[in-house]
Amino acid sequence: MNIASIVKSILKPLPWGGVGVGLLLLSSCGLYNKYERPDVNTTGLIRDIVIDTDTLQVNGDENFGDLPWREVFTDPQLQGLIEKALENNTDLRNAALNVKMMEDMLKVAKLAYLPGVALAPSGTISRVQMDGASTSKTYTLPVSASWNVDLFGNILSQKRSAQVQLLATKDYQVAVKTRIVCGIANLYYTLMMLDEQLAIVTDMESLVKETWDMMKLQMDLGRARSTSVQSAEASYYSVQAQAIDLKRQIREMENSMSLLLNEAGHKIERGKFYNQSLPQKFSAGVGIQLLSNRADVHAAEMALAQCFYDVETARSKFYPNITITGTAAFTNNLGAIVNPGKWLLSAVGSLTQPIFQHGAIVAGLRVAKAKQEQAFNTWQNAILKAGNEVSNALLLYNSSDEKSQLEARQVEVLSKNVNDTKQLYTSKGSTYLEVIQAETSLLNARISKVSDDFSKMQAVVNLYQALGGGGK
Repeated sequence: MNIASIVKSILKPLPWGGVGVGLLLLSSCGLYNKYERPDVNTTGLIRDIVIDTDTLQVNGDENFGDLPWREVFTDPQLQGLIEKALENNTDLRNAALNVKMMEDMLKVAKLAYLPGVALAPSGTISRVQMDGASTSKTYTLPVSASWNVDLFGNILSQKRSAQVQLLATKDYQVAVKTRIVCGIANLYYTLMMLDEQLAIVTDMESLVKETWDMMKLQMDLGRARSTSVQSAEASYYSVQAQAIDLKRQIREMENSMSLLLNEAGHKIERGKFYNQSLPQKFSAGVGIQLLSNRADVHAAEMALAQCFYDVETARSKFYPNITITGTAAFTNNLGAIVNPGKWLLSAVGSLTQPIFQHGAIVAGLRVAKAKQEQAFNTWQNAILKAGNEVSNALLLYNSSDEKSQLEARQVEVLSKNVNDTKQLYTSKGSTYLEVIQAETSLLNARISKVSDDFSKMQAVVNLYQALGGGGK
């Protein structure tokens, strides 16, 4: 007997009989729809880094974010740190456990199509307190099965909702991996940048100390005042204070790196700042690619799909709930059956049609639709945010590169200025303030150049992450 025959036999005693079956089946046609991606705005998603009003002309076949992270971050020590973080990081381990939990939930949703089976054996011993009375023993071994007929898509929509929720959980796992890979890379380059700045400050400390000694000698010879010596000494202490601050920052960055590695704070072995090799040519895919490349954007879409199926589930609650229950029991209860010690079989079909539920079903559908609209808005915003991050990363790289080239010239000029000013000071052609100012300007220019070179590295990492890289 097929499903239609069973349902018909259940509904036949009702006044509307077979006509009701047809009407119900026809009215449920919209409950089996599958999620399809709605139209979303990706126009002008990535802004041109030069022209304010134009959209960046991107390559539709290539995407920098598609590269495996080992091809982007080639430093062996950095690769070792990334591998250790991917193995030990607590967030990533928890994300993997979330995926396992959702896989189990999906199995439960799939098994909802099968009947529920229960065994409930029972036995009774009774004795009447009379002369010559005997003990009566009865037993029953019932097995019952209950099957919910999913004519109106309730179980189907819940299963599909669990499927897209599993996909969203896997997206979160990829997003965590991407964040860890790029986070480790950013911290690694930050540490090397701080090392380079500390080396500059240490060199400048020696230079400022020479200036201080020179001014003390000039004062001993009667060619300088005590104020010049005091200013040089104060400048020396200022440089030392900068070195202490940089050492503190290095320790903090090492502690942050250790935390990502799920280890106690310790020294991080690393290479040299200007020995790093990072890609200098980038390609960004078309805007629509961000919908699949970015794990967080795809997760937002899966949340939308889940809301879509939640709406389907809410709609299905307006239709009857059809349940078929069968029971098989082996018993020796003389009062229950004619032939003791035999099987007792029964089958029952029931239909429950909601009529008045205090507005709960209607409200449930409205809430589900509102959540679906919220999920769409969140997804659209996630897409715009992704495009914004790509644009900002490209802009940061371009501007930092231009600044670094200018600062290289500035450092060259200021280095010559320091030497010339010192020579003029010894011949009384300049003042001690000019010497100190020249050294301070040189220190700031060298520090700024390293910062902008680091910004270029950071822009590469940010762009890679913004394009959905790091998950492979």
